[in-house]
Amino acid sequence: MTTLQADVVVVGGGSGGCVVAGRLAERGRDVLLLEAGPDYGPADSGRWPLDLLSARMLATSHDWGYTSGRWVFERARVIGGCSSHNGAIAAVGQREEYDEWGLAGWRGDDVAPLFADIVQRVRVRAYEPHEAGPFHARCLEAATALGWPIASDLCDLDAGPSFGLETVNVAGDIRWNTAFAYLDPVRGGSLRIADHLLIDRLVSDAGAVRLFGVRHGEAVVVEANTVVLACGAYGTPLVLERSGVGDPDVLRAAGVQVELALPGVGANLHDHPMVHADRAVTPELQMWLDEQAATGFLPEEQTLGKFVSSQSADGRYDMHLFPVCASDQTSFLYGRAYVEVSCVDVQSRGFIHISSAHPDAHPIIDHRYLSDPAGHDLAVLREGLVLAEQLFDQPQLASVLGPRITDMSSDQAIRDTVAHYYHPVGSCAMGSGPMAVCDADGRVHGLPGVVVADASLMPKITRANTNLPTMMIGERIARTL
Repeated sequence: MTTLQADVVVVGGGSGGCVVAGRLAERGRDVLLLEAGPDYGPADSGRWPLDLLSARMLATSHDWGYTSGRWVFERARVIGGCSSHNGAIAAVGQREEYDEWGLAGWRGDDVAPLFADIVQRVRVRAYEPHEAGPFHARCLEAATALGWPIASDLCDLDAGPSFGLETVNVAGDIRWNTAFAYLDPVRGGSLRIADHLLIDRLVSDAGAVRLFGVRHGEAVVVEANTVVLACGAYGTPLVLERSGVGDPDVLRAAGVQVELALPGVGANLHDHPMVHADRAVTPELQMWLDEQAATGFLPEEQTLGKFVSSQSADGRYDMHLFPVCASDQTSFLYGRAYVEVSCVDVQSRGFIHISSAHPDAHPIIDHRYLSDPAGHDLAVLREGLVLAEQLFDQPQLASVLGPRITDMSSDQAIRDTVAHYYHPVGSCAMGSGPMAVCDADGRVHGLPGVVVADASLMPKITRANTNLPTMMIGERIARTL
C-alpha cells in the first residue's frame, strides 16, 4: 500500500480541478492533483494523442463509459477532463442567471472578472469570417437573409439573441485545455500530479481527510487537510455516496453504511436536452468540405445562435441552434448536415446514484429529459426545430443540400430522438435548503475539510455551454481555500 500526503488534494483533473490545482500552486500551496486517467504532460511534450489536441471534432478515445438506455454520456478520463475532448465552444451565459442563484460571491458582477481572466488564460478567440468553411459561411449568409442579428458574443454576459461565428478556446487548431492553461505554468513547482489513480471513497475525521483509491492495481491512501472534489457532475456524487454521504435510502439500497444523511447528493441532475433537424449533403458541398479539410483547418462546428422561444417567461434567450457538418476526415456525420436545437433554460430534473459500493460499478443515471410538468422543455425544442427548418430552407443552404433525412414533425419524434448537449450539472448543488449539498463556498454540509469545485455545484444550469462556467467555479473556489 502507498500513502501520499498533501495540504490540499484535488480529486479530478478536469475543467474545475485543473483550475483549482493550478491557482493554489501559483500561491505556493502544497497541492496534489489526482487524476483517474493519464497525464500526458505539458502541451509541448509530444505525448498527447492527436484526437485530444485537434479542435476539428469531439474526441472519444478517453471516455468513462457512462451510459443509460440509448444514451451515451461522454466524459473524458484524462488530464484536462472534458476540456480535452469537447467542442471548445467558449461561452459564459447571462449575467442575470448568476444573480438568480442567490448565493454570496456568485452574482454576475462577482463572476465577470473571473471570466475575464479565464478568457485570457485559455486563449479564447472568435473564428474570423475568412475561417468559415463552405457550409458555415452559407449558414451566416442564410441567417443574415432571415434578419437574424449577427454577432460573435458568446463571452459577453450581457449579450442578447444573435447568430454568429463561435468564440472558442482554440490556439491555431489546438483545443487549449485547462491542463495547458493552468497546470503547465506550475509544473515542477509545488504541484504534484498522480495519474491513473481512481478514488473510491473518503473519510473526514478530526480535521483531516483520508482518501482511499487504487493505482495500477495497488491500494493507495491519501491524507490531506483539505480535499477538493472536482470529479464532475457524474463523478463527484458517486465518490460521496460510496463514502456513505447521501440519501440514506439510496445508500442502503447500494449496500453502503450511512455516515452522513445528505439527500441532495445525486439529485437535481440536469443537462440541456437537444434534438436535430437534418439534410443530406450534395456531392458538390461534400467535395468542397473534403478539399478544405485536406488542406487546412475545418471544424465541424463554427456557428451558433441564441434565440428566444415564445414560451420564455422573461424574454431572455432559452435555446441554442448550431449547425454541424463534417468532412470525410471526421465523424459519423459524413454526408449529412445537422442543425442542433437545444433548450438552455431547462426545467426537467433527474438524478445519478451508485448502484453498488464498488468504484467500478456502473451508476444509475436518469436525466428525465422533457419530464417537466408544464412541457416547457419540449415546447422550446419544438419551436427551435421550426427555426432550424427556416435556416435550411434559405437558398444559400438549400442549393447545396439534399432532402430531409429525419422526420421531426411530431412531439413523439422529439421524445424518441432527444439527446444531451454534453453539459451535466447540479448533482451536488450549492444552497441552504434541505436538498443543498454544499454552501456558497463549495464546502460539503456536515463534512469538514471536503469542498466541491465542479459543475455539480450549479443550482441551475447556465444558458451556455458549461466549460467556461465550470472553470469559473474552479477560479471562485480556489479563492476561498
